[in-house]
Amino acid sequence: MRLNVSVKAGLSLAAAMSALLIPAAGSASATSGSGSVAAASGSGGSVSVAAAGSFDSKCRSHSRTYVLKKYYRQVPVGPPTFYTLRCGTKTWGWKHIKLRHGWNSTMDRKISAAIGTGSPNGRGGYSTYLNQCPRVEKFRTILGTPGGRNDLLTAYKVDQPAVAGVSAC
Repeated sequence: MRLNVSVKAGLSLAAAMSALLIPAAGSASATSGSGSVAAASGSGGSVSVAAAGSFDSKCRSHSRTYVLKKYYRQVPVGPPTFYTLRCGTKTWGWKHIKLRHGWNSTMDRKISAAIGTGSPNGRGGYSTYLNQCPRVEKFRTILGTPGGRNDLLTAYKVDQPAVAGVSAC
């Protein structure tokens, strides 16, 4: 009988410890792993992707300046620079991108690639290009919003030659 009591005590102790170690659904620890803020990686990309539904619910319950996600760019010296995706409005940020250009995991990956390893585009952001001559821009991000200069204003797919004046191949 004594063994049964110590097994019960051990199980209840284990349950209490797991409750302390496993974050609750609404806690900051739980949301950081679900894509609301991605960790820096060596390639400059984000670690996880958040679904449009979770961003939708976060933006419904927070202001336009609420940070949904951080995208990282490795700089030659020092820590990585980060750029934030805020809820925004119909003219900038996540709400604008979702409304005008669509939001899905592909859009999220393209933004991450453009900011993480893309080339400056002369429009206050970063772009990715096809590997050909002349260079053809594939995807563009533009930074700078009423919320902050390191915030994502918009991001979209483009298929046009690079800006005039760029050196020939």
